[in-house]
Amino acid sequence: MAAKTHRTAAHSAAHPAVLSTRELNRATLDRQLLLRRSPMSAKDAVAHLLGLQAQNTKPPYFQLYARLADFDPEELSALMESREVVRIVSLRSTLHTHTADDALTLRPLVQAARERELKTFRRGLEGVDLDRLAGLAKDLVEQRPRPVKELREELLTHWPDADPLALTVAARCLLPLVQVTPRGLWGRSGQVALTTVEHWLGRPAGPVAAPDATVLRYLGAFGPASVMDFQSWAGLTRTKEVFERLRPRLLTFRDERGVELFDLPDAPRPDPDTPAPPRFLPEFDNLLLGHADRTRVIPAVNKGRNGVGNQAYGSVLIDGFFDAVWRVEREGGAAILTVQPLRSLARAERREITEEAARMLAVMTDATDHDVRFGTFLDYGD
Repeated sequence: MAAKTHRTAAHSAAHPAVLSTRELNRATLDRQLLLRRSPMSAKDAVAHLLGLQAQNTKPPYFQLYARLADFDPEELSALMESREVVRIVSLRSTLHTHTADDALTLRPLVQAARERELKTFRRGLEGVDLDRLAGLAKDLVEQRPRPVKELREELLTHWPDADPLALTVAARCLLPLVQVTPRGLWGRSGQVALTTVEHWLGRPAGPVAAPDATVLRYLGAFGPASVMDFQSWAGLTRTKEVFERLRPRLLTFRDERGVELFDLPDAPRPDPDTPAPPRFLPEFDNLLLGHADRTRVIPAVNKGRNGVGNQAYGSVLIDGFFDAVWRVEREGGAAILTVQPLRSLARAERREITEEAARMLAVMTDATDHDVRFGTFLDYGD
C-alpha cells in the first residue's frame, strides 16, 4: 500500500512549518526505501542511497534486502565483479560500497577531509615525504593489487623509522584505494587487496565539484535535514554557504527543537500515521548514522544501544524506530536469529517481527533450518 501524502501546513521563510519527530521519521523512511520495498535495481538503490556503509562485507547485502523487493544477493555481488560498484573509503573516512560513478566523484569531494586526518598521525610520519609516499604507493598498487601487509612492508623499506600503521593510513588517505574482488563477494571470501579506483575502473576521477549536487541527492535520500545533518553524514565542515546558495530551490521547516531543516519541494513527506513495517538493519546502516540529530530514528532512551564496546549488532526498526537489536548464530545447518527488544512489545509486533525475520533468513542464509527467538544476549550494564 502506498503511503498517504501528508500536506504540511503553509509556511514562509519567516515562519516555517514545524515537523514532528514522527513526521521526520516517516519522511526519512520513505526516502530510505523502508516504508515499503522498492522495485528498483540494486545498482539504482546504491546510487539513490549515495552508498552503503561497508566496514564488514555482509552489511551492504542486508541493507539492500531490507529495502528492495525480490532482492537477490547475487545481484549486488555481480555488480562488484563487473566493477559497476566498488568498496572504497569515502564518507566519514569509512569504507562504503559506491557505484563506480560515485566512487569517482564523492571521493574527490571528501579528499581534503581525508588528508586532514593525517594530522592525527603526524608523529608517526616524521621525516616522511607525503608526496613521495603517495607516488610510491600508487606505483605499487597499480602494478598489481597489494594486500595491506605487503604495501606496509614496501613503504617501511623507504621509511624504516616511521610508524607502520601511520604509513598505511597515509596511503589510504592520500590515494583513493579500492578493495578489489573477491573481497566482498556474496558467499565468497578474500583478503583485503588494494589498488586505485582509477586503475580498477580504467577511467580517471572527475575534478572536485562543488557539493551542491550532493546536497540535493542527500536531501532526496535523508531529508528533511539540517546543515549539521549533512555535515555529519558527509564528514565535511563549513557547508552552510552551500545550503544558502541552494535556499531559493528548497523548502524550509523547523524540527521540534527549532532547528532549521531544508528539503526538496517535491520530496515525499508521508502522513505520520503511515504504517512502518518491521525492518532488520545490519550494523552501521547509514539510516542510523545519516544525521547529527538521530532522534528521528533512534529514541533518546536507546541512544548508543546498538552494541556494547566495540561490538555492534543489527538494529530492528519497530513502527519506524530503533527498538530492538538482533544477531544470527549458526548451529550446524540451522540459523538462529535472536531479537532482544528494548521495550515491551505487543503480541502483534512480535508476530510481525518473527515473520519478517523468517523471510530474511530464508533469503540471506543458506541454512536448512531457521529459528527466530526473543531473548537477551546484550548486557548494557544499566
